[in-house]
Amino acid sequence: MAISLSTSLLPNTFQCNGNHNHRSARLFPNQPLNFGLKHHRNENKLSMPRNPPVLSAVSGSTVSEDNVDLLDAVKVFDLNGNEIPISDLWKDRKAVVAFARHFGCVFCRKRADYLASKKDVMDKSGAALVLIGPGSIEQAKTFAEQTKFKGEVYADPSHSSYNALRFVSGVTTTFTPKAGLKIIQLYMEGYRQDWKLSFEEDTVKRGGWQQGGILVAGPGKTNILYIHKDKEAGDDPDIEDILKACCS
Repeated sequence: MAISLSTSLLPNTFQCNGNHNHRSARLFPNQPLNFGLKHHRNENKLSMPRNPPVLSAVSGSTVSEDNVDLLDAVKVFDLNGNEIPISDLWKDRKAVVAFARHFGCVFCRKRADYLASKKDVMDKSGAALVLIGPGSIEQAKTFAEQTKFKGEVYADPSHSSYNALRFVSGVTTTFTPKAGLKIIQLYMEGYRQDWKLSFEEDTVKRGGWQQGGILVAGPGKTNILYIHKDKEAGDDPDIEDILKACCS
């Protein structure tokens, strides 16, 4: 079975968003805010960050106060078309929020199942499971119907949440050997790209280069407990890291 890496990863011609922030952070609750962690070739060096982060990070980057301020202004839409401030999703509860590449993405269908497999653990801890995609409300509805996702689904037509969190986007984050191998694996497992959604205007405009991530937050609008920023397509974090942040 021949599988096209180029068509599975992105639906449009060569164009690139210049944001190449290759960073992933894992944040844990109730940890003092003291430092940022920088990686060097042969050592880890602790140093004071220029801008105070919201929480301290074990590795990678932190979520700055500026990012949180931008996020507070972001609006998303539920499947009924109601506009909701994104921070309301975790204002009064804890939430695990997955950000999809786009609603037709084969990687995102796997991620939806990957997280939903632990929904019973999240439910016991009072943590909601949420998925947000950069696209229209109709695309979000189609995704929910096709995947039977057990959590809540929201649309971000303006991609403003992705910009606020500075998720990476670009050709080099989409075409990688690891992503190509994972596509083959997913097709062998029975997952499929939705080509109709992939070629709709909301997705094509961005060329399919957008990457996503996973956030654990709440209760409280500024209470960001964990963030993983995908470095490339299909870059799922360890599920135990997510559960440690949301359910321990």
